[in-house]
Parts: sequence; structure tokens; C-alpha cells
Amino acid sequence: MTSAQLLYVALLAIGLFLLGAEIYLPGGIVGFLGVLALLAAAIIGGSKFSSPYDIGSVVLVIILAGVCIWLWIRLFPRSKMGQKLTLDTDESQFTAAAANNTSLLNQEGGTLSPLRPAGLALLAGQRIDVVAESSWIPAGARVRVIEVAGNRIVVRLVALSTNLHGDTAP
Repeated sequence: MTSAQLLYVALLAIGLFLLGAEIYLPGGIVGFLGVLALLAAAIIGGSKFSSPYDIGSVVLVIILAGVCIWLWIRLFPRSKMGQKLTLDTDESQFTAAAANNTSLLNQEGGTLSPLRPAGLALLAGQRIDVVAESSWIPAGARVRVIEVAGNRIVVRLVALSTNLHGDTAP
């Protein structure tokens, strides 16, 4: 086997291996390197081999790459790994939870975490995700709900320090 033939076979094998590895290492880089290796194999095969093997080597690369892609599309989603990596259903059945937080309007409570601008607050005895009206609010501050729009609850700073039971700290 000549060095050109050996390089052709090596690049072909590496390219097919990298395309297969792309299934387990998603991100595109490994697949891109596999395509580059197959392209290099096609170029070497087309330029270094004598006729009719030059065209045959390029056609072989195209056919093998096509078969690998076809097998991946047809078989991978049904495999155990494919079922772990893909969703069982599409999002057409998804509905957002109905927000019935209008009763929180004008209620006061304390922040459990800093609001930068979003965070947690204790309102009506519940831990609730809230958004600060304007500036950041530190943890432990007293806040009042000024707006409820769907799941978005906007609060305004009332006092800087509270013990979460409504008593302002000294």
C-alpha cells in the first residue's frame, strides 16, 4: 500500500469515526473535524489515485458519509442513547401555569435574597419570586407588592431591615 493510499484510508476511517463520535460529544466541533477529514480523504483520493480510482475514491467518501448520516437520522433516535437525548413529546401540549397572584397586590413582606433585580421574598407566608421596581434591594429588606402581571410580581422597597415577621429591626 502506498503512502497516499494509507493516508486516504486513515483519513476516511478518522472522518467516519469523528462523525460517529459527534453523536456522543455534541457541540459540532468533532463533527466538523470529521467532515474536514473526509474532505481531505476525497481530495487525496481524487488527486493521488490513477483513473478510474480517483473518481471512485471521491464517490466512496460521498456514499459512506451519506450512509452514516442516513443511519444516524434513522437509527439514532430509536437507540437508548438517542431516547435519553431527545424529548418524548413536543411542546405543543405545554400550557403555562395560571397565575392567580392578584391577592398579593399591596401586601408587604421581607426579601429572602438580594433582589438584583429578581430574587425571593416572603409574602403572605410563601416564598415567591419577585422583581424589584428599580434598584437592587438587599436581603432582609421590607418590600411592598406594587404590581402583579401574570407571573411577574413587582415590589418596592419600604424599609431596609426586617425580621420577616413584619417588625422593623432597630
